Amino acid sequence: MAEAPGERVQVSTIMKESLKEKERKIVKITGIVQGVGFRPTVYRLAKEHHLKGFVRNDSRGVTIDIEGDAGELSEFLGELNSGLPPRASIQTMEVKSLKPAGYGEFKIDMSKEEKEKTSLVSPDIATCRDCLGELLDEKDRRFRYPFINCTNCGP
Repeated sequence: MAEAPGERVQVSTIMKESLKEKERKIVKITGIVQGVGFRPTVYRLAKEHHLKGFVRNDSRGVTIDIEGDAGELSEFLGELNSGLPPRASIQTMEVKSLKPAGYGEFKIDMSKEEKEKTSLVSPDIATCRDCLGELLDEKDRRFRYPFINCTNCGP
């Protein structure tokens, strides 16, 4: 009895996935990376590259625990440096390799509280064009709202 063509494709796809080289990296980042849209950017990039793990704030900055295909992981790290949110700034990036943990998804995790706090705070900057557009648009729910803000221009 012959297999259906669809079954062979599925088995072939599963075999290709299992043969890909998997890697895991712990990335510790310091700089202006909290309160500037950095974690959502990491999340978006991880999803685009089909990577698993988590990102969270800590007392020094941000920690990313991420795993997946070695090539995708390398591309992710390159794009992380070049695709920062406007107010974000990386001061240091420490990357350590570990054995894959088998994460099932990528998520933004709860912040990790530690005794010593040394993370940098972003400076105040002018309101961005998008927020000004909402502030001055009579049809927008934020029309003349005095506390308008976003991750690009801050609170």
